[in-house]
Amino acid sequence: MKPDLHFSFQTDMQSNRLTIRREFDAPKDLVWDCYTKAELLDQWFAPEPFTAKTKSMAFEEGGHWHFAMVDPDGNEHWVRFDYKSITPKDGYRAQDAFSDANGSINRDMPVSTWDVTFEDASPRTLVQINSTYETPEALQEVIDMGMKEGMEATLSGLDRLLAKLS
Repeated sequence: MKPDLHFSFQTDMQSNRLTIRREFDAPKDLVWDCYTKAELLDQWFAPEPFTAKTKSMAFEEGGHWHFAMVDPDGNEHWVRFDYKSITPKDGYRAQDAFSDANGSINRDMPVSTWDVTFEDASPRTLVQINSTYETPEALQEVIDMGMKEGMEATLSGLDRLLAKLS
C-alpha cells in the first residue's frame, strides 16, 4: 500500500510568505541529491507536461542553477536560483527568479527567497519550502499563476523519480 504523503500549501499575506511542506517516501540523502544535482533536477523539477533543462549549475554558496521549464511545443521559460547559503543535507537558501536565456533576472516578475529544509522522518523525508516575496501583490501573482497546482504536480514528479531510484 502506498503511504500517505502529505502536501500542504499555506499562504501568509502579512509576511508575504508561502510555506510548502511535502513528505517523500525516501531517505533524506536521496531526496537531498534530487534537489541539488542538475542531472536529477532535470528529471523532475517542472510540472507535467513541462520538462526541466539545466543550462548551468554550481550548487555552492554564491553559485546558481539556471534552467528552463520547456513546454511540449519546445518553448523555454527560464528560471534562475542563486544559492545564498547551504547547510549540507539539511537545507539551503536561494533567490528564485524568472530570467532570460542568458540568466538576467526578469524584474517584471515576482522574485522570492526560498528557505528549503530537509528533515529525516525515517524512512521518509520531510521537505519544507518557505518562499518569501517582496510584496503581498507578488505573492498573489504567483498564486494566480497556479503555484499551488504547479508545485503539487512538480513534487509528484519527484515521487516518481524517487520510486525509480529506490
